[in-house]
Amino acid sequence: MIDTSAFQGKKAAYFTLGCKLNFSETSTFGKMLQEMGVQTVGKGEEADICLVNTCSVTEVADHKCRQAIHRLVRQHPHAFVVVTGCYAQLDPERLSKIDGVDLVLGSNEKANLIQFLSEEWSKMQNGEQSSTQGIYHAVKKVKEIVTFAPSCSRGNRTRYFLKVQDGCDYFCTYCTIPFARGLSRNPSISSLIQQAQQAAEEGGKEIVLTGVNIGDFGATTHESFLDLVKALDQVEGISRFRISSLEPDLLSDELIAYCAQSRAFMPHFHIPLQSGSDKVLQLMHRRYDTALFAHKIRMIKEKMPDAFIGVDVMVGTRGETPECFEECYAFLNDLDVTQLHVFPYSERPGTAALRIPYVVSAADKKERSKRLLALSDEKTHRFYSKYIGKEAEVLFEKAPRGRAMHGFTRNYIRVELSPSQAKEEYDNQLIRVRLGDFNHDATALKGEIING
Repeated sequence: MIDTSAFQGKKAAYFTLGCKLNFSETSTFGKMLQEMGVQTVGKGEEADICLVNTCSVTEVADHKCRQAIHRLVRQHPHAFVVVTGCYAQLDPERLSKIDGVDLVLGSNEKANLIQFLSEEWSKMQNGEQSSTQGIYHAVKKVKEIVTFAPSCSRGNRTRYFLKVQDGCDYFCTYCTIPFARGLSRNPSISSLIQQAQQAAEEGGKEIVLTGVNIGDFGATTHESFLDLVKALDQVEGISRFRISSLEPDLLSDELIAYCAQSRAFMPHFHIPLQSGSDKVLQLMHRRYDTALFAHKIRMIKEKMPDAFIGVDVMVGTRGETPECFEECYAFLNDLDVTQLHVFPYSERPGTAALRIPYVVSAADKKERSKRLLALSDEKTHRFYSKYIGKEAEVLFEKAPRGRAMHGFTRNYIRVELSPSQAKEEYDNQLIRVRLGDFNHDATALKGEIING
């Protein structure tokens, strides 16, 4: 039994790095602490508890995590500092040695974060915590990471993020995620339906399905991702569902066909390609080739011509010769997608990719990233331009006072309302607008409210 009285009136600061899944989990932890009487720290106030949810997808991410921890310790010198997330799983000992860190929790232990925090907090209050080094808990064997921490939260945003799956069985040569998150696992469809219904009761209108490899849903419950989609589509009160990311080999033709005629699943897909070169895909141990990927894109566009399609691309991975990159560029140039999320390859300790002999220089990585980002801008601009002058339904989000209000159409076009048009009551409301020209920095289309 957790003694919540010790936490009444305390204040907490939160810092999250990495993916939407991490942000969803942090938001859930914050909600749990709030139910124990812990308030979110205000600007200029000192926190009693600091929670850092880390990412370790690149070496840069590791560095940013350490910087964030040092900064929070300086800002809140008397706080109890908890570090969790992927970096905490992969290198808990190093993080525990950072001055000011009290508790480090790996992926298996994260599900019981509140219990661990309560126990160590109690020891500290009773003077039992005498070591200057933080306590860390993290199993090191992938198969021993078996817990699932449920999460359905919106934090400070309009959209809810529902965690439907965790972990990955793929072991791509460049990736540490299975070592950080464990193997694929998921809760039951019935439990996720309950969470979605709760979000609807709280006034939520849009839910984003998150996870590490969500197309692999059902690995532990013998259900399927399509079963989940069909069940969620029936949840009353939720107007929109979005799928955060789906591996190409798990994006079935049946799923595409269902989404095309579903009530609430939006014409919006995010699909990791990683490389448009079959040679590089083989070196990465990806489970598809460019022919399969192109087929999936064609089918989406045939069934949903207005669909927004985002694609992850990694540049400069080991083995990506200039010829391989040109193949990748040409493939993406011909592909009918909307946006590229471009990531320079980062070497991670212990990964199989380190055995590939061909190394791409930092300068070449930068140049290749620049070229793909320019291609992405062209594709996104072209996609947005098609909808200028058309009507669309937009789910708006609350804007800071005096700032433009933004929201998204069904097919994920960002729409901006000027401060003169924006109203506080538009927050979390579906409003019909006429789409105008690009805003000042070309990140959105201007929207004009359609009266009547």
